[in-house]
Amino acid sequence: MYITVAGLLGALLGSFLNVVISRGPRAWGLVETNGKPSGLALPPSQCEACGHRLGPLDLIPVLSFIALRGRCRYCSAPIGARHVIVELLGAAIVATAVAIHGISMAAALLALVWLILLALSVIDWETGFLPDALTLPLLGGGIVASAMGYAQPLFFSLAGAAIGGGSLWLIGFLYKRFRGREGMGGGDVKLLGAAGAWLGPLALPYIALIASFGGLLYVGLMTWQSGMQTTLSTELRFGPFLAGATAIAMILPMPA
Repeated sequence: MYITVAGLLGALLGSFLNVVISRGPRAWGLVETNGKPSGLALPPSQCEACGHRLGPLDLIPVLSFIALRGRCRYCSAPIGARHVIVELLGAAIVATAVAIHGISMAAALLALVWLILLALSVIDWETGFLPDALTLPLLGGGIVASAMGYAQPLFFSLAGAAIGGGSLWLIGFLYKRFRGREGMGGGDVKLLGAAGAWLGPLALPYIALIASFGGLLYVGLMTWQSGMQTTLSTELRFGPFLAGATAIAMILPMPA
């Protein structure tokens, strides 16, 4: 029963994540607003196509999307599958965290980190940015959780943050030095630093391996699907793969 309740809570949190994903990049100055709302709390939820304020029946996670057949009640503009996918993933995240740890602080922290990673993945996928407004609190939260005894020992948390962020920064620096263009964004550096803060330095090779395998698999699938040869100049937004690898590493047996 409590897992079902956790899933319902997760769906509500997923609905809020959609607000963060849509409005956050505008609020943080990463993308142009183009007249669309940028406040995370105000104005209240509205259709971004026609601007009509949404009522309670339009905001029920998952069910409203199904009932409205993925379209705005007022202008029939498509809502976008991303909204219902994030709500479903939010439900799965919180339910899984509770199934693993029960009703506990460990479950709350796991769900919180996974939800932030989900938001970062979608924002990076849609905009190409990993905002400091999410990566830095995630990094700092790992250190604080460690200091309070909920994650790695504090020394391992600090070392993981430094090694994770530092190693990726060095790779990006060398790539730019020899290739003459950016190869790794600053958001990726902070995200891997956050992963190290939560999981410690010994987990970083596993995270890098899982993320790299996922990225290569994606490039291979896209190359096969399009029938085009992928070159070194092809842009790959690595944030979703780093975030996914970190989420996996948080529940797989990892060295302490």
